[in-house]
Amino acid sequence: MSLPANTPILVGVGQYNEKIEDADYRAMSPSDLAAAAARRACEDALGGEAIDTLLAQIDAIAGVRLVADSVAPMARKMLVPFGASNNFPRSVAKRLGANPAYAAYSPACGDEPQKLVTEFCEKIYAGSVKMALLFGAEAASTQRNAQANKQTLDWHETVDGQLDDRAEKPVLRTRHMAQHGLMMPVSTYPVFEHARRHRLGMKRDDYAKLMGRLFERFSRIAAENPYSSSGSKAYSADEISTVNERNRVIADPYTRLMVARDQVNQGAAVLLTSIGVARELGIDEERWVYLHGYADVHERAVLERADMGASPAMKLAYHTALENAGVGINDISFIDIYSCFPIAVLCACDALGLNVDDPRGLTLTGGLPFFGGPGNNYSMHAIAEVVKRLRGNPGEYGLVGANGGFLSTHAVGVYSTKPVAWKTCISKPLQEQIDKLPAPVFAFQADGWATIETYTVVYGKEAPQTGVVVGRLVETGERFLACTKDGDMETLQQLIDRDPLGQRVFVKSYGFGNRIAFNPEHLENLFPPKPLTLQDRYEYVLVERRGHVLEVTLNRPEANNALFTDVHEELDQIFNAFEADRELWVAIITGAGTRAFCTGNDLKVTASGKPSWVPKSGFGGLTSRQGRTKPIIAAVNGFAMGGGFEIALASDLIVADTAAQFALSEVRVGLIAGAGGVQRLSRQIPKKVAVEMILTGRRVGAEEGKQLGFINAIAAEGKALEKARELAATIMEGSPTSVRLSLRLLNESAQHAADIDAVTGNYQALFDDLLNSEDMMEGVTAFSQKRPPEWKNR
Repeated sequence: MSLPANTPILVGVGQYNEKIEDADYRAMSPSDLAAAAARRACEDALGGEAIDTLLAQIDAIAGVRLVADSVAPMARKMLVPFGASNNFPRSVAKRLGANPAYAAYSPACGDEPQKLVTEFCEKIYAGSVKMALLFGAEAASTQRNAQANKQTLDWHETVDGQLDDRAEKPVLRTRHMAQHGLMMPVSTYPVFEHARRHRLGMKRDDYAKLMGRLFERFSRIAAENPYSSSGSKAYSADEISTVNERNRVIADPYTRLMVARDQVNQGAAVLLTSIGVARELGIDEERWVYLHGYADVHERAVLERADMGASPAMKLAYHTALENAGVGINDISFIDIYSCFPIAVLCACDALGLNVDDPRGLTLTGGLPFFGGPGNNYSMHAIAEVVKRLRGNPGEYGLVGANGGFLSTHAVGVYSTKPVAWKTCISKPLQEQIDKLPAPVFAFQADGWATIETYTVVYGKEAPQTGVVVGRLVETGERFLACTKDGDMETLQQLIDRDPLGQRVFVKSYGFGNRIAFNPEHLENLFPPKPLTLQDRYEYVLVERRGHVLEVTLNRPEANNALFTDVHEELDQIFNAFEADRELWVAIITGAGTRAFCTGNDLKVTASGKPSWVPKSGFGGLTSRQGRTKPIIAAVNGFAMGGGFEIALASDLIVADTAAQFALSEVRVGLIAGAGGVQRLSRQIPKKVAVEMILTGRRVGAEEGKQLGFINAIAAEGKALEKARELAATIMEGSPTSVRLSLRLLNESAQHAADIDAVTGNYQALFDDLLNSEDMMEGVTAFSQKRPPEWKNR
């Protein structure tokens, strides 16, 4: 078959595996392992003697992102105790003696090896690349062994040169997921597994046997693979599914032998070029493998999936790749499905109509739990294996399915030695189909009776630790995410002892997230409501009653009155008590000392990694408080920065001293004013000025703040509290009932954009409260009798 010279082909593959028990073990770094695999890929294409000729032709390289470079900078420090290369692709090229014009470093996801093959085939076809070398590696086993034996390795390396560092990656996990235990794959994939079991109506034991049967065959293949990280032992289905000391539960329903193995020293590489270049170099046509069809599609976010036990994106990617190749699944001889956990394989089986006992097998390597899971690079090994099989079986087809994130990203390739004209496959229309799929209505704050849609119990080494539940509220049908309280062994044991799928559960929302129990009484025992009375003493806040006025003083002057979780909780309880106390009519909030009212979030506490949250009432117990009817005055001495300014804006009135400085300074430390500052400032002053302050973090003094209209009064330096007391006294000359209802009317009418809608809204209940109040009668009577009124606040 005569094909254009620019037709892309795979011409070389290589793998490398170093085991600690090997006689020639060298404690190779990831760059060393990747270079060893890459050299083998080059030798595979043209032979060892001609490798220098081939290396000179490589004009593009791409490295699959290392796990250590896939995490946040703070976590990275723990993953690189022996240092790392500043330019992984160029470090590998340096070891090979290559100097390509272009180097890329992929995003972090398990589908990247297949996507890189697709991308560089397209580049070769377009003529922008002559020959591309793709590779990846991980050396986690060596790293952990050295740490355990208190050895020091030196993997630091600085390499100059161009690098297309593709650090961007899809948002896989959210803050809400992290709050409820869905932070890592090992706790998230089990939720998918139980969702699939729920849909199929299977019992736990039967499903466990299914997973064991699936992975028994994977284990046998891994035991015979010389590049496997797990050795020559093969496990039976019973050994894989049965819980014992050596095969403990990691996260229900997964035992240790069902979880991807990350303690590996593995590298893999693939060499791509065009037919024309291959002929010039004399690469034997028997080495050539063609990419016949491909597709890549992203799934919807985890909590937006209508069925959490299925993957429409995966199904679409598989079927489209096969369709693009012009073949069906029955035409495929060799299959490798990404297998980080059973559900990844089972979803593919569902999508393709395959049985777990398919005679062709579902892996070529042995899968991630047995062969090994070298971070984002597993599927490079799968591609290398499928190329080897196809060369030995000319004209047959092989399929590689790669998966990344939380069943989030899917890339599929169909390969064969059978010559085929290149066909560019466009995945954008596929993505549009997935993005349009309906998603369940989601409740971030969930309260009331619910049913369990899916769940998992995450275990520590000795005992169960956390139960995670995805459920549906009985009243609204909304989906929610919740978890058990730390130490709530009673609820955990119930999740373990009985199959909870479809069972009733009670959920309640708190500032730190949603928590579940099987009855509301148990949940109330776990989280007893705080009394709606003021305590005599608080650790971080001073309170003082001055008649009908409550003075609240943030008492952390050494930290510029910055706040963290414990302070928020105290303020929440204080303002709850203030709202409930009929004898307290006005509150004043201020900061200790004269330097700062409040400088917002305590970034030192945040940087420490200590868990942090704010109560449902918001930052400082104020910024998200609903139904507030009593006036609060912010008395600002000095700095009101970030969250401190947001507290002031959430107050009803602001008194500032002449030294006061206000700013939404979050942009200057990589944050946003997410506690209402953006919304409130843009509504309280001219929008253009607000936008400038928000985007620049510019400070505004008291005089400018008064001109802009967000400050009510200015006091002498250090005298803001005294001025606020005067303002409170003036407010209390009026009826406290009228003040409360006026604030209520103001807040309720603010929901309407048009003035006429705000004026004509239904406020009958509010006016009924006023007409039936003693204070109204007292006000009218006192006026007629020409005497000062005696307000009762009722």
